[in-house]
Amino acid sequence: MGSGLSRVEEVPDYAMEIQLKVEVPVEDVIATAQAAGRAILQIYNSEASTWEVQMKSDASPLTRADREANAVICQALQNISPHIPIISEENKMTPHSVRQKFQYYWLVDPLDGTKEFLKRNGQFTVNIALMSNNTPVMGVVDVPCQGKTYWAVKGKGAWLRTSEGQQRIQAAEFGFEDKGLKVVASASHLNKETEELIQLFNNPEFIQVGSSLKLLMVAEGQAHIYPRLAPTCEWDTAAADIIVREAGGVVLQAGKQDNKGNPLQDWKEELMKEVPVVYNKEDVLNPYFVVFGKRRGGATSS
Repeated sequence: MGSGLSRVEEVPDYAMEIQLKVEVPVEDVIATAQAAGRAILQIYNSEASTWEVQMKSDASPLTRADREANAVICQALQNISPHIPIISEENKMTPHSVRQKFQYYWLVDPLDGTKEFLKRNGQFTVNIALMSNNTPVMGVVDVPCQGKTYWAVKGKGAWLRTSEGQQRIQAAEFGFEDKGLKVVASASHLNKETEELIQLFNNPEFIQVGSSLKLLMVAEGQAHIYPRLAPTCEWDTAAADIIVREAGGVVLQAGKQDNKGNPLQDWKEELMKEVPVVYNKEDVLNPYFVVFGKRRGGATSS
C-alpha cells in the first residue's frame, strides 16, 4: 500500500506579498516634536552642571537633553507607527544593506544645534522627517526657545504654528541679479567655497544663524539663499528640506565632500545640474548644498 506522498525534486520558491496601510496623523508628529522641545527646555533652563555633556567619536557634543529628547521621540513614533523604522542621530546606525530596503522610515535629529544649546543662544531645533525611499514627505521642526513649530506634508504646503495660531509660509521670490539678497549661513563654516559663492551676488546682506533655522528662514521668506558648503548629515536637513520644498524653494546638491568638508567635486558645476539633495545613501554625510527661495526664472544658471 502506498503512502500517497510523492517525492518533490525541487522546492518551489514561493513569496507572499504583504501590503500595510498605516495612517500617520501630522498632529501626532507635531505633538511629539513639541514634547521633545519641552523636555529639552527643562534641561536648558537648569544648571549647566546637570547637562551631562559628553564628546562623541566625531568630536561633536552630546548632552542629557539630546538623549532625553531622543527617548521621547522614539517612544512616540513607535506608538504612532510601529511598522515604520526609526533612524536617529542618537541611535545605533542601521546598516545600509538593511535600510536601503526601507520604503518608509523616520529620520530624526532630536536636538539639532547642540553647540548652540551649550552656548545658551536658543538657536537649536527638534527635527522629525518621514521619508519615502530617498525623499522627505513629511517634516516637523520645533524651535523650543521661540515657541514655533514648522511643518509640511508633500503636496499640502508649508506651515508655521505658534500660540497665536497657524499660517501658511512661502519662500521669497528673487532674481540672482537683485541687490541686497539675504544670505544666511554659519559664521563657523565660512570657508573659501562659501565666500566664493557669496561674492557672486550684488552686495548681499549676510545673516548668521545656527542649526536648521537657516533652512527655515529661507522657507519663511526671511532669507533668499543658504549655502552649506561644509559637513552636515541627513538627519540635520531632512525635516526642514520638505518644508523648504513645500514653501516653493529648492535644496540643491553642490558636489560631494569628505568628512572634513573638503570638496571632492567642482561645486559650481554640480550646482548647475539642479539635482535635489537625496537621502538614505550608504554614507549619511550630505553633499555640499545650496538652499534657494523662489528663483525668478527658475534655474540656477538663469
